[in-house]
Amino acid sequence: MPRSKRDKKVSLTKTDRKGLAWKQRFVDDIRFCVGKYPNIFVFQVQNMRNSILKDLRQEWKNNSRIIFGKNRVMQIGLGRTKSEEMEAGLHKLAKRLNGQVGLLFTEKSKEEVLEWAENYWAVEYARSGFIATETVTLPAGPLEDFAHSMEPHLRSLGMPTKLEKGIVTIYSDYTVCEEGKVLTPEQARILKLVGKPMAKFRMTMRCSWTKSDGFQLHVEDGINDETQVDSAVEEDAEDMEDDDDEEVEDEAE
Repeated sequence: MPRSKRDKKVSLTKTDRKGLAWKQRFVDDIRFCVGKYPNIFVFQVQNMRNSILKDLRQEWKNNSRIIFGKNRVMQIGLGRTKSEEMEAGLHKLAKRLNGQVGLLFTEKSKEEVLEWAENYWAVEYARSGFIATETVTLPAGPLEDFAHSMEPHLRSLGMPTKLEKGIVTIYSDYTVCEEGKVLTPEQARILKLVGKPMAKFRMTMRCSWTKSDGFQLHVEDGINDETQVDSAVEEDAEDMEDDDDEEVEDEAE
């Protein structure tokens, strides 16, 4: 039987991928920031949380800009080699763009930023795969903060619970996690439900570049600054044109 032309599958989740034009604007944006801000930092994030990063962008927006994106595209914006960089020494920053890192462009002094980063941290709930920093045990007894409708969900997570006179109750002591062991998804969920944060969001300034002092390394990494990024020139066009690769994510305004 012939297939009807009307019988077509339409994906409701299909979205347009960010292509060459979008990536070029991203690169131009980074180059604009290089000219506008006197100080640039490459920072590394521990226990990344988008909500905290969004708050930091709001806090710093008057005199700074935080950019997160695909590392290789950010490298192109700064310049991977001495011949490509907009300012002397920026290619050394580009070499440190690996892993979960971002760029901080700011008018604040280097000393002020380093002091802030040293003292800033935010407590967050741990996710699965996190190494527990302490042993958490819930004693037997009622859990009055939970509605009775939550009891089946808590039980499905492995907690020894039951309803007693409409109150969620743990009928025996329950160890949620043990110090030094990897959290499972169920354990991470329980810790969040009982209000027990374990992870710390931190930003480490790996290196900086200032118009007055040039490049400075703040965390030793063993990278040889005398060698160029491998095949940088040949890969530039590939990185800019490869739409099937990882997408760039610029900062939320």
